[in-house]
Amino acid sequence: MIKYSYTILYVTDVEKAILFYENAFGFQRKFITPEADYGELLTGNTTLSFITKTLGNANLKNGFLASSLNEKPFGIELGFATPDVDTVIKQVVSAGGTILEEPKQKPWGQTIAYVRDLDGFLIEICTPMG
Repeated sequence: MIKYSYTILYVTDVEKAILFYENAFGFQRKFITPEADYGELLTGNTTLSFITKTLGNANLKNGFLASSLNEKPFGIELGFATPDVDTVIKQVVSAGGTILEEPKQKPWGQTIAYVRDLDGFLIEICTPMG
């Protein structure tokens, strides 16, 4: 059986990215390499990881498209569920993130909002389903 283990975000500064996610969402730091070019957060069953864009370019000979707040977000998102979307949105903004879409209640009853992190990655903040 294959297990979904982690997602890696290619960021400008691993330590700043980890600090943002700790402050915005309360995740716990697992580790950062001595070179500060890779780090991980404990988020539950799946690890959220970060790598510097420099190391990412070293790993991928043809490079990659970097996320940027100056561009539209990629067509992929991180999804974080909470019973209190409004409070989490305030924490995100306080930590330096930006609101892309204010919280809205969907027809199926779920409240959903969209924010962007320091590197422009798209994050959905929503109430749990069920």
